[in-house]
Amino acid sequence: MMPRLLLRAWPRRRAHVLGAPSRPLSTSSGPDNEYLQHSIVPTMHYQDSLPRLPIPKLEDTMRRYLSAQKPLLDDSQFRKTEEFCKSFENGIGKELHEHLLAQDKQNKHTSYISGQGFDRHLFALHHLAVARGVTLPELYLDPAYRQINHNILSTSTLNSPAVSLGGFAPVVPDGFGIAYAVHDDWIGCNVSSYTGRNPGEFLQCVNKCLEDMFDTLEGKAIKT
Repeated sequence: MMPRLLLRAWPRRRAHVLGAPSRPLSTSSGPDNEYLQHSIVPTMHYQDSLPRLPIPKLEDTMRRYLSAQKPLLDDSQFRKTEEFCKSFENGIGKELHEHLLAQDKQNKHTSYISGQGFDRHLFALHHLAVARGVTLPELYLDPAYRQINHNILSTSTLNSPAVSLGGFAPVVPDGFGIAYAVHDDWIGCNVSSYTGRNPGEFLQCVNKCLEDMFDTLEGKAIKT
């Protein structure tokens, strides 16, 4: 299947795309009245000076994973997923985590980004299991794991004066890939999908959300 692409831009002045709606991103002239502030510091200027984020503890990742799964599963499904997590954490997961820590120490030029998430940590352990020929733990065969990793919305952004258009593909057949940008004078996104989805309808919803936010910032009533 080939993805379809649609582009929509919300400019402050002239439209960057033919037929794109136009709405000012400020109520009046002057930097104090702009919703989007001009910055004298280039994007990624401080990237090299940022500290590396540590790999989270395995027990913290499992706790966050279960917290995310709980509202999605009934009691029986959750107990089963909880058993898979305990088995993984106390078994092969512990060994894979040690290998991941060792790899991290050998790659000081990169940063393992986790924050309060769990997906990248579990993905890394899954990759290690496959690479080492380990029998895939039941955690990764659990339907709940597949469900929570079925990402309908997949987004990415790259803001740079040198980039006026980008694309990001959907990661599942029924999903949307959204490449977006927020510049000093316009906001835009490029939406892709496979046949069966309606990116035009999705863009109408994005447009309505932005209009509602602008109305709120201007103290106007939201149109229903």
